[in-house]
Amino acid sequence: MENSKNTVDGWPDEGRLAGVDYGTVRIGIAVCDPSRTWTSPLETYVRRSVELDQAYFVKLVKENQIMGFVLGLPIHCDGRESQKSQEVRRFARWLLEETETPVRFVDERYTTALANRMLREAELTHKQRKKQLDKIAAHIILETYLESAKQPYFVPVPLED
Repeated sequence: MENSKNTVDGWPDEGRLAGVDYGTVRIGIAVCDPSRTWTSPLETYVRRSVELDQAYFVKLVKENQIMGFVLGLPIHCDGRESQKSQEVRRFARWLLEETETPVRFVDERYTTALANRMLREAELTHKQRKKQLDKIAAHIILETYLESAKQPYFVPVPLED
């Protein structure tokens, strides 16, 4: 992370971030530009094995100059974390250890529903929507984080809660 200034907590002030929509089978990935002005869906990664997943994320960081990951954290409507939240937190710790890239979370309530609605409005077939859904959800997660981070009282969700 030599190209970035760091804040006290190790989160980079600048540089490209990757948004992640975690799933046990598929993981949606989106990226932003280095100035964090715009985001773009990148791809949907289909999980294969721990070794191949590790190689994929290390390569993703290197090839895209990723300075940090923003993961969607599934939270119940009443604000409580779910079993899936704990799974995402375990994945985040693994991602941090394997890539040595800092991780933050954003509340992902309704991101899949919003992604589905966007894809339906684009008049895609069910098969086309399914192929695009995870990376569009990752795009929404990253957009949400970038917009939230502009607010003066923004406090990110910590890795350990």
